Amino acid sequence: MKRTFVALTVFCGLSFTMPSLAQSRLAKPVNLRVEHLIKPLGIDQTDPRLMWMLQDDRQGAKQSAYRILVDTDSSSLVQLKGSSWDSGKKMNGEQLVIYAGKTLTPQTKYFWRVQVWDKDGKPNSSEISSFETGMLGMENWQGTWISDHQDIHQRHAPYFRKEFKLNKAIRSARAYVAAAGLFELSINGQRVGDHRLDPMYTRYDRRNLYVVHDVTSHLQAGGNAIGMLLGNGWYNHQAIAVWDFDKAPWRNRPAFCMDLKITYEDGTEETIVSERDWKTSSGPLYANNIYTGEHYDARLEMDGWDKPGFDDSKWNGIRYRAVPSNLVLAQQTVPIRLIKKYQAQKIQKINDKTYVYDMGQNMAGITKIKVKGKEGTIIKIKHGERLAANGQLDMANIDVYYRGDKEKDPFQTDILILSGKKEDEFMSKFNYKGFRYVEVSSSEPMEFHENNLIAYFMHSDVKPVGHVATSSNIVNKLWEITNNAYVSNLMGYPTDCPQREKNGWTGDGHLAIETALYNYDGITVYEKWLGDHRDEQQPNGVLPDIIPTGGWGYGTANGLDWTSTIAIIPWDLYRYYGDSRALRDNYENIKRYVNYVERISKDGLTSFGRGDWVPVKTGSNLELTSSVYFYVDAKILASAAKLFGKQADFVKYDQLSKKIKDAINAKFLNRETGIYANGSQTELSVPLHWGVCPTDMIAKVAANLNKKVEETNFHLDVGVLGAKALLNALNNNGYTQSAYQVAVQDTYPSWGWWAANGATTLLENWDLQAKRDISDNHMMFGEIGGWFFKSIGGILPDENQPGFKHILLKPIFPDGLDHSEVKHESMYGEIVSKWKKSNGQVLLEVQIPANSTATFYPASNVVETKPVQLTAGKHQLQLKLKQ
Repeated sequence: MKRTFVALTVFCGLSFTMPSLAQSRLAKPVNLRVEHLIKPLGIDQTDPRLMWMLQDDRQGAKQSAYRILVDTDSSSLVQLKGSSWDSGKKMNGEQLVIYAGKTLTPQTKYFWRVQVWDKDGKPNSSEISSFETGMLGMENWQGTWISDHQDIHQRHAPYFRKEFKLNKAIRSARAYVAAAGLFELSINGQRVGDHRLDPMYTRYDRRNLYVVHDVTSHLQAGGNAIGMLLGNGWYNHQAIAVWDFDKAPWRNRPAFCMDLKITYEDGTEETIVSERDWKTSSGPLYANNIYTGEHYDARLEMDGWDKPGFDDSKWNGIRYRAVPSNLVLAQQTVPIRLIKKYQAQKIQKINDKTYVYDMGQNMAGITKIKVKGKEGTIIKIKHGERLAANGQLDMANIDVYYRGDKEKDPFQTDILILSGKKEDEFMSKFNYKGFRYVEVSSSEPMEFHENNLIAYFMHSDVKPVGHVATSSNIVNKLWEITNNAYVSNLMGYPTDCPQREKNGWTGDGHLAIETALYNYDGITVYEKWLGDHRDEQQPNGVLPDIIPTGGWGYGTANGLDWTSTIAIIPWDLYRYYGDSRALRDNYENIKRYVNYVERISKDGLTSFGRGDWVPVKTGSNLELTSSVYFYVDAKILASAAKLFGKQADFVKYDQLSKKIKDAINAKFLNRETGIYANGSQTELSVPLHWGVCPTDMIAKVAANLNKKVEETNFHLDVGVLGAKALLNALNNNGYTQSAYQVAVQDTYPSWGWWAANGATTLLENWDLQAKRDISDNHMMFGEIGGWFFKSIGGILPDENQPGFKHILLKPIFPDGLDHSEVKHESMYGEIVSKWKKSNGQVLLEVQIPANSTATFYPASNVVETKPVQLTAGKHQLQLKLKQ
């Protein structure tokens, strides 16, 4: 095989080359996606986003032009023709393009492909991909909303069934299912799909979601049967807790609407719909709650209830229900799935009726139990994070806000009643828990073994796009446990904890957003959650602390440091993806929010907020931190206005941001001493991190912050706002070594202290002996995971060329770290920043994806000082460390 050598960057008179395979193939567009999803079913956008990556590992690889073709006939695309849309050859490097062809029709499969021209003007085409439109409007539904005849207090879950016959050969079949509550669909005895907790939680009286499944393989000639089981979810919250979801304005008995559209080989179509000809009954699932657990009586199982020929003569008729809201949209986000299976690492027998399983990992998820025993034996499967001194579960840290009946409906506990006829198997369908330990108890003496119970880590199935591997065990561990905490708190929306609350706390969401986007392709989850924000926003602009909410959270502290999600998250999606749709969709909401705060704020300052939540010991000035977030929101709004060509808005909010900044510095910054407020770590780092500190004062304020950190021997003295800002404020202002020492500290108080004490996820409190705020799986201190990408890897987006179209490369090389490899798969491809120290030098290896560029900025502890421009491809840079 022929080998060529690519000359690379020169430093200190040394030239480095890397062997690469000679490139004989052309650049090729790959990883085609629509609305950030691969071959999605049920697109409800009339102008969907089409995107791709460029596969071309040649030096300087770039796309000089593109052409998009869309057609309902794939054979046309083979001939490079598109009757639905032919964009024509566009002379630019865009890889995210808005569909601008003929009006899309509902429930239609479209094929598409991309033709690109490389840096030399040579064309090549992608494989053919596809997407399918959804209903594109509520008027296109044929089915009606149905339920049983029970009310919100009925605990038994409703089962529904319908039989029908098919007499012609089937080409394709799609099931469109909308539900208020949760559903599990089966056809001819087989569960459809691998999703969990569908549809996602929304503000049900304002927006409902539907899911589309390809059910072609489930249907058969002759008799067929559909089975539908509904769960309460957040729609009918029967458990009582302090969040008042039992009083939600939407609360009702679960209901659903279904269209099963069948296309035959002869081109004709038929739609089986939810109507009066369905039947309903109760069954073995006699209680279910998203907050507590599920109760299942195996003695009541109905063999074959979802198969043709089942005797349903004793089943009841259905009743019509009104559509829960005026907006029923496709669920355009990645589904929740069972991601990883765990066997117990240890089993402890407490007595002849009680066993405790240690799964070795704190997680969000469910368990599956298989057991055979005497008829009527009651098995309780309790899930928790901690053990008491006697070896049994200690629920005190997570059941504190539960106000229900702990005997009849115990917290995080499933109940199984055995049939006595076979080995019974149970796994909850409409619930999840947060746990590491599982206590299994029985009403009769029984033996339990490893193979009786397994656990599943369950979360939104976001694709991992980040990787950190270094010579530091503590860095590697912190990156791992941060990711465990993040996905534990991702169930179609970001949550605070998977056990005690399951709430979409806004502050937790934006404090961890950069960690999220460096590590996972989560844009569809956040776009869905921003829709929830729009549903919850009051006419005056106010947002609640938790989103969605049944009404709780519109208090006096639901202010800027929490609910700035409405601005920060769309802006970070734009920075990290180069996709402005979330920013555009939420522009008026950001504007309404900022306008509200301006009305209630005197002279640009505000105390509307919650403050630096759960600090180690030192509190911080609420007006200072809240006003900084007011500045951040106004500045984002001004930037968005400029991006969208709204000149009047840009001038207005740019001036507002400057007014806020000046007001903060006038009141809180002592220019003589370089101290903000009382000089806590949070009070110094927040203005530095968010760009409030005047340019001429940055050095003095940063020096004071560094001194403050040195006084604590490089330990934390911050709450959630300081945890977001501190490392960045140090690292970005000349104190990289101090930032690193704080990040890898492993004694109290620090992130590493948790890892040193065996934590497998991030915690809610720095103090392991704290008596409140003590969830063991929390994400609000999650900035640490993203910071490794920004510092050790030095991989940063450039907001002037967002989505890593241009990469700001600023890796640090701290003492105590010998080597590092950090990777991030951007919209353009994989970015790699890998380095190793040896004999006073650093060898940095960089990979820039095709159609991207980068600027490398040398760290403060290397001799070289000049930035270096890098094109797409692989590069080696030899750097000399200062002595």
